[in-house]
Amino acid sequence: METTTVHPMHVMTLPSDTTIHVVREFNAPRELVFRAMTDAQMIPKWWGPRMLRTVVETLEPYVGGKWRFLQYDPEGKEYAFRGEFLAIDPPSSLQMTFEFEPMAGHIIVQDVSFEDIGGRTRMTSVSTYQSRADRDGMIEHGMEWGMREGYERLDDLLAAEHN
Repeated sequence: METTTVHPMHVMTLPSDTTIHVVREFNAPRELVFRAMTDAQMIPKWWGPRMLRTVVETLEPYVGGKWRFLQYDPEGKEYAFRGEFLAIDPPSSLQMTFEFEPMAGHIIVQDVSFEDIGGRTRMTSVSTYQSRADRDGMIEHGMEWGMREGYERLDDLLAAEHN
């Protein structure tokens, strides 16, 4: 199993040819972490790398609800992401699809759980890809870097919201 540590409280592993497993701890209660991941006002403040501006076009956090986020780089180029909520159990878990629109049809299923660890939150995310090529392509195109920056931004937002 390959392991990459990208933050002292963040470990990414590749347990199979089609999965990415991430465990990340946040210094905030799980209700707040869950809300930050399902609130249209909070998502633009943390989702993705700092250099990109995120706009929430659609966010319907209920079973069957859709989501669509647009990101813009400094030159104004647009990147679109979308999915559907398959399961939601606040503040314990989410299951949703994830699709980068320029790569339509390459759908990822993400299972995310939130565990209370004494006022802090351990988030576990398992992303299942349709093929090893899809998984490896995501990694090669900067998924780890974008995730790291997004979670660092989420740390900042959670600290501001929690105090």
